[in-house]
Amino acid sequence: MNRATDNIGPSAGASGNNNQEGLTTATMTDSQNYEQLAQEIEALDTYWGPTFRTIIEDGRHQRFLDHLEQRIKGHDRDIEKLCNVHYQGFIDSILELHNVRAEAQDLKGRISSMDNELQLEVTSVLQRAEDLANAQRVEGNIVATIEQLEICLPLFKMYQKLKEQLEQKRYYPALKSLEQLEHTYLPQVSRYRFTNHFRECIPKFRKQIQESSMSELKDFLENVRKYSSKIGEVAMKHTNEQQIMYTSGEGQGGGRKVLFGSPSQSALADMDDVDAALTDGTLDGEEGMSAQDLVDFSPLYRCFHIFTVLGDRQTFENYYRKQRQEQSILVLQATGNMQHESLYGYEEYFNAIVGFFVIENHLLYTTNGLVSQAILEEMWAGALPKIANTLRTYASYCTDAGTILEIKKLIMLFSNTLGNYGYNVSQLSVTLQEIREHYTDVLMQRCVHSFREIFDEDTYHPLQVQNDNEYDNVIRTFPYIDASLENASFPRKFPFSLMVPRVYQQVKDFVNASLKYTEELNLSQTEVDDMMRKSTNQLLTITLSGCLTTLIQKHSIGLLQLIQITINTNYLELTNAYLEEYISEVTGGSVKNMSHKAELQGKSMFKDARAEAEEQIYEKLKIKIDETFELANYDWNLTEPQGLASDYIIDLVAFLQSIFLAFTNLPAKVARTACVAACQHINKRLTSLMLDDDVKQISLGALRQLELDLIQCEQYAQSQPVKDLDPTLLLECFIDSRQILDLFNQCDFSSYFRDFGEATSKYPRVTPQAAIKVLEKIRESDRDKKKILSVLKKDERDKKKLHDTILKQLKELPQTSA
Repeated sequence: MNRATDNIGPSAGASGNNNQEGLTTATMTDSQNYEQLAQEIEALDTYWGPTFRTIIEDGRHQRFLDHLEQRIKGHDRDIEKLCNVHYQGFIDSILELHNVRAEAQDLKGRISSMDNELQLEVTSVLQRAEDLANAQRVEGNIVATIEQLEICLPLFKMYQKLKEQLEQKRYYPALKSLEQLEHTYLPQVSRYRFTNHFRECIPKFRKQIQESSMSELKDFLENVRKYSSKIGEVAMKHTNEQQIMYTSGEGQGGGRKVLFGSPSQSALADMDDVDAALTDGTLDGEEGMSAQDLVDFSPLYRCFHIFTVLGDRQTFENYYRKQRQEQSILVLQATGNMQHESLYGYEEYFNAIVGFFVIENHLLYTTNGLVSQAILEEMWAGALPKIANTLRTYASYCTDAGTILEIKKLIMLFSNTLGNYGYNVSQLSVTLQEIREHYTDVLMQRCVHSFREIFDEDTYHPLQVQNDNEYDNVIRTFPYIDASLENASFPRKFPFSLMVPRVYQQVKDFVNASLKYTEELNLSQTEVDDMMRKSTNQLLTITLSGCLTTLIQKHSIGLLQLIQITINTNYLELTNAYLEEYISEVTGGSVKNMSHKAELQGKSMFKDARAEAEEQIYEKLKIKIDETFELANYDWNLTEPQGLASDYIIDLVAFLQSIFLAFTNLPAKVARTACVAACQHINKRLTSLMLDDDVKQISLGALRQLELDLIQCEQYAQSQPVKDLDPTLLLECFIDSRQILDLFNQCDFSSYFRDFGEATSKYPRVTPQAAIKVLEKIRESDRDKKKILSVLKKDERDKKKLHDTILKQLKELPQTSA
């Protein structure tokens, strides 16, 4: 700029003086701005953006560059001036440094030697420092390790304890240890990787504990099944002892107390004793073991608690109930010994059931909800019908009355035992009643054999005693009162045979045996009385009646025996009142008050038996008459009669005379009926002899012989063989034979034809058919005679014509039967 100013002339400067001042002012302003911008650039190291933007926006960046060039040159001049000022000092300094060089080298050697020595010493110190640091680090690690091990040690101890408890099968403590291991000790060392192994093992340990406790539960269930019979036996034994004590106490008080189905305080105390024994193990077993030794409930309690803690209680309850349900099915199955009338089989059956339900009742009160009252009642309700059905079925196989009584006692003891534990046993009373019916049937069957034995051993002769002892024995057995017999001399003869007192005693024995079953059944006196009467009625109307009917219908029973049986039924009928009194006596009732009682049907039964015996007497008489007529040996072509009755008729009349003497002890009506029936049957047989198709010929001599036989019978009828029997009535029995014989022997056909069909007929009992048969047989006999005689006499020819005429007229009559 100075050079530019020097080139301008004086004229130009003078003429444009004002413009130059203006330009100078503008130039100064721009220079200040550029200077300021340059300072900003120098002051700032990086952020030049706003400065460059200002320069560019003004559009004078070339001028700024020129200004920068001038500034650079200015700085160069300043540097040069500065160097010129300090150059001599620099030279001096160089000289001084050159002088110091030798000393510096010497110093350097010495320092280097000292450095080497120091390096050797420092290396040793550093090595020891490093060793010390390593030792301190190891020590720190050891301390830290010990601290962590002390933290981990309880975990390992608990783990070891857990393993030992599992090995010792202490599963419930092991479960507690497992809970502590999981929730207390593992969280304290959770940062270590080995804890993962423990966490993985915990579910396995739980599973192992669960499976092991379940195994113990299975062993417990098997043990319970094995020894529940023994527990049931002990419970029933205690119940029986309590009943004996209670009954003896009541006996001393003067009364008898029945315990069926109603638990008493002593029975409840017995229940407590058994429960305590189950818990404390104070009941002795067969081998000196206690009930607690036989059945240890601790596995069940442990397993139950373990499953509860594990949150799987429902699984445990379902499994236990299912297993016990299956065991109950096995328990309720009858044993094979029950089929053989073995009391041991019934005892074993009852003991198993009692043991099962006593254990369930025990668990009802010793576990929290494992066995509930509702479940127990439901199980018992399902078991009771099966028990009742089993008892009914197997008791029905029993044919021994004594065994049935023992079974009944066992059922009562079984019922009382379970009743004491709160089980509803009312259905068993119904079962006992049903078994009583079978017991009655067994007694009746036994009576059948006894009655048959009595009937087979009886002589069917009036019972005869030789002295007072024998007489008193009979009277004690059968209360027969007869003043004349009592005053008679020995030997005394009762009207009945030995069958009567023996049958009466057998019925009394039946009543006594039936009464034994009702003992301690908690029945009222009225119920017992009605029961005895009903059973006795069955014995009389079914058993004894059937035996008497069989006896009466025996083919081997003779007529005299039938007569004695009929007499015996008269006296057995009297026993009805005696039995009424006896039943009332043994049941504690009164004979006078019969309004509510079923009367014995013995009287009507014995009447029916006597009626049947009477019918058999009539039939036997007819059979005897038939047998006698089988001995008849008529010569039907006899020319003249023998002059007296046939031998068989004489024997028959003698038999009838003797037999009706034995009828003296029978009712008069029976004797009269028998006598009339005998005469009617004789008449029938005489008539049948003449009308028999096998007899082809009959001579008049044979008819006269028949008339002699008939006369013998009529004479017997007129002899009044039975007291108070009208002989005329007996003669009427022979009217058929009499009219036929009179008609042909007297040849009174004119009267027959004249009065035929009239009320005043002399031969109303002779039918045309009968007359034709007899007449044809007479003609046949006469025809044989003609073959012998070569020349017929005139009277024979007339007789033939007469017979032909009579036969023709008979055939013309109405053919009616009498």
